[in-house]
Amino acid sequence: MKVIVPLFGLLCVAIAISALPIVDQDQEDVRGAFLTSRPKDKPATSSNTTSRPSHRRPRPSTDKNPSSAENKNTNSGNKNSNASASNNSNKPAPVNAQRLGLGLTLFMRDSNGLAVRTDPSRVFQKGDRVRVLLETNSDGYLYIFNTTNDGPPVMIYPNADLDEAGNYVQAHVPFEIPSSLAAEERLRWFAFDEAAGNERLFFVFTKEPLTGLPIEDELIALCRDSKSACPVKPSAEVWAQVEKDLKTPLRTDTSAQNGQAQTTTEQQASARGLGLAKDDPQPAVIMMASSKGSRLVTTLDLIHK
Repeated sequence: MKVIVPLFGLLCVAIAISALPIVDQDQEDVRGAFLTSRPKDKPATSSNTTSRPSHRRPRPSTDKNPSSAENKNTNSGNKNSNASASNNSNKPAPVNAQRLGLGLTLFMRDSNGLAVRTDPSRVFQKGDRVRVLLETNSDGYLYIFNTTNDGPPVMIYPNADLDEAGNYVQAHVPFEIPSSLAAEERLRWFAFDEAAGNERLFFVFTKEPLTGLPIEDELIALCRDSKSACPVKPSAEVWAQVEKDLKTPLRTDTSAQNGQAQTTTEQQASARGLGLAKDDPQPAVIMMASSKGSRLVTTLDLIHK
């Protein structure tokens, strides 16, 4: 099977959660642990932008305000409090201290063009269209690879034509693949063609960028200077690490939500880069690493007959 999606260079799609090593775990514990880091209330915003937010990694801000130095001199008398504040400020804040988690929801285009939740284990037919909504429980970097009939992997995200080639994601800010904001309808969905086959998507969520894979300006330059270099094919060393991480057991929870339409909250949050709150819709499938590792790797099998 091949899926025709010019946006990513893929040629097909249909999705089912692949068989992964699963650790027995109370479902409420996994789902509850994942949702704990969601804020209680919705984030306030006055933005009316409809463009897809950038996924470039955040740059450290430089304080050029002269009053900063002034304040430091003014407060220098209180040595104890300043020393304490200085020590605390020099200590890096804990990042991703909890187990890494990834939430997935599969949407299918219905006859009215709406996105509705669908069973990932169903068999897809020619003409079906699907989209994946992703949510992580912490900030990090998301890579997506694709293989066809167990062939060589290619990196379909980050992509030189998307999000300024960035792949940085924020905790509980939903992320669509492909994006519903694409300029053309044909680019907003993975579309099944007439060719059956075995497609697999690999999702790699990591605290730090993977070594040996270009992102952002490096990826843009690579694809601009050498068309044949894109989509990027990971080296044997990189792929061996991905396959090794794939064997790490995950704790999982699945919630049946089939037939429910994508909510306005989900649409706006994904389009405008807004976080989801505790009472907002939850992912259909949640996978969580069984330890505080630096990477989480999982797959979606694409079943098309």
